[in-house]
Amino acid sequence: MSTTTAPVASRTAPPALRSWASLAWLHARYQFLETVRVPIAVIGNLLFPTLALLFFVIPQDAITSDPAISTAAVAQLATFAVMSSCLFTHGTLVAEDRAQPFDTFVRALPARPGPRLAGRVLNGLVWCYLALVPLVVVGAVFTAATLTPLQALGAVVMVAAVAVPFTLLGMAIGYALSSKAALAVVQCTLFPLAFAGGLFMPPEVFPRWLDALSQALPSRAARDLVVQVTSGVDASALAVPVLLGWTVLLAVLAVVAVRRDEGRRFR
Repeated sequence: MSTTTAPVASRTAPPALRSWASLAWLHARYQFLETVRVPIAVIGNLLFPTLALLFFVIPQDAITSDPAISTAAVAQLATFAVMSSCLFTHGTLVAEDRAQPFDTFVRALPARPGPRLAGRVLNGLVWCYLALVPLVVVGAVFTAATLTPLQALGAVVMVAAVAVPFTLLGMAIGYALSSKAALAVVQCTLFPLAFAGGLFMPPEVFPRWLDALSQALPSRAARDLVVQVTSGVDASALAVPVLLGWTVLLAVLAVVAVRRDEGRRFR
C-alpha cells in the first residue's frame, strides 16, 4: 500500500505595505510628472516673476546699482513667485484633479488622505524653489543684489515658511470650487494681494491708508520677513503675528474645504 502526501501549498508572505513617507513621495513624484507634461504651465510659472524683474526693475539704474535696494526688489518678486506657485499649484491644479475620474479612484482607495495631501504640498514646494531659479540668476547678473552665505541660507528657509499660508489658501480654493471657478478666484486673489502687499512696488511709496491696510495682509507680512532676511531691513513688528494669524485662519478654511469635499463625494 502506497501513500501519497498532498503537497503543502506554498505560503508566500503578503507584500509589505508602503510607509506613510513612501506614499507621500509617490504622490509627489507623479504630481510633478503630471505638471511637467504641460510645458506651458511650467513656463508660465517659471518666467512671469522673472519677466516682471526684467521689465520693471532692470531698466531702472537707480535700483540696479544699489545693492540694498536691488536685493529688496528681487526679494519682493521672489515672494510673488512663491505665492503664485502655491496658489496655482494648489488652487487650479487641485480643482482640475478633482474633476478627473482618476482622482475619484485614488481617493476611494483604502488609504488615508494624509500621504496624498503631503505629496501635494511637497510638489508645490518643489515648484516654489524652481520658480526662483531664473529670477535669482537674472538678479545676480543684471543687478547689484548680493547675499551672504547666511542670508542665502535664511532665504532658502523662508521660502518654505512663506509657502505655508499660501499653500493653505490654494487648497481651500481648490477643494471648495470647480476648476473654472478656481482659476478665476486664484487670479482675482493673487494680483490684488501682490499689489497691496508691496510685491511689485515698495510699500514706502504707498499712501498712508494703503500702507495701514497692507500691513494686515499675508503678502505684506511675507514680503517684509523675506526682505529682512535677505537685505537686513527691519520688518514691521506686526509681520510675524499677521503671518501666523493668517496661517491659522487659512488652515481652518483648508480643512473645512477638504472635509466638505470628501463628505459630499464619498459619503
